[in-house]
Amino acid sequence: MGTWPSDAYFVRFDNDRGKRLLIVPPLFDEANKLRHMIMETMRALNTAGIDSALIDLPGTNESPEPLPEQTLHGWIGAVEQSCKAFSATHILAVRAGAACVTAALPCLLYAPHSPASQLRSMIRARVLSEREAEREVSREELLAEAEHEGITLAGYHLSADMVRQMQGFFVSEVNSTTIAQSEIGGAPLWLRAEPDHDPDQSKALAARIEDLMS
Repeated sequence: MGTWPSDAYFVRFDNDRGKRLLIVPPLFDEANKLRHMIMETMRALNTAGIDSALIDLPGTNESPEPLPEQTLHGWIGAVEQSCKAFSATHILAVRAGAACVTAALPCLLYAPHSPASQLRSMIRARVLSEREAEREVSREELLAEAEHEGITLAGYHLSADMVRQMQGFFVSEVNSTTIAQSEIGGAPLWLRAEPDHDPDQSKALAARIEDLMS
């Protein structure tokens, strides 16, 4: 097994078993909303005999690196390095985290969507927030500013490079299998206003992953 980077943060269930899943979290606010679900999914996978590791992308969660210095290209490199360090046999990418993986390993994509779609959603939320504060600004104005100066959305400061890359990145379907929310059941947790958990969804996701890794 490879050596984890000294500044990498991760949670893992690791008993040196043959099936090894590296999990790429959702991006930004969705990572908080789905973390409990992902952790319980990892517990269920551990019971099923599958090792797993959930990484913190540089600049997110417990990572000490500054978020404004991060780019999607950099995150792709971090995922590749983590796959080697964990000796992963498969990748699970959640939501827009799917843009941070390559086709080097079999990849499972849970409810994937593009970073561009997430950026649009975050900008819409910022427009509403500005409106509540009695400041009128359009999505087009915010995006133009973000492309040149960066922007803070949902408490996350994104560099201009990150904003531009998010608009141009697409989720690759090469060597991948999509797990749709309809296969898991229940209302999507990322649509809820606050972080929440549904044990049935974690169990269903773990069972689907186990089936696809068999």
